[in-house]
Amino acid sequence: QVQLVESGGGLVQAGGSLRLSCAASGFTFSRYAMGWFRQAPGKEREFVAAITFSGGGTVYADSVKGRFTISRDNAKNTVYLRMDSLKPGDTAVYYCAASLRPRTFGRLDEYDYWGQGTQVTVSS
Repeated sequence: QVQLVESGGGLVQAGGSLRLSCAASGFTFSRYAMGWFRQAPGKEREFVAAITFSGGGTVYADSVKGRFTISRDNAKNTVYLRMDSLKPGDTAVYYCAASLRPRTFGRLDEYDYWGQGTQVTVSS
């Protein structure tokens, strides 16, 4: 069955870094665009970053541009999110998602599969 399993979350001080990983199985990973979303307590889930199926194109939310980097390794069926210069406002549960036919990359309803999420907490 389809699985997306996130890892790498944790507690970090402001200004620190984390790298999230999302391991995919059960579908042809190299055919899907991949995205990262996040949801803070009491807030809606929001787009963070996305990468095309080949890895040749990336899209970022303005709030993370220049601080976060999305990448993928199709040989390992894994997508990554490198997060630098973390701020308390980045605290959220981070989810990875897979989209076979992305259009804007930023809409939740464009994604076919979702992971269970990993908690990222940034202390001030």
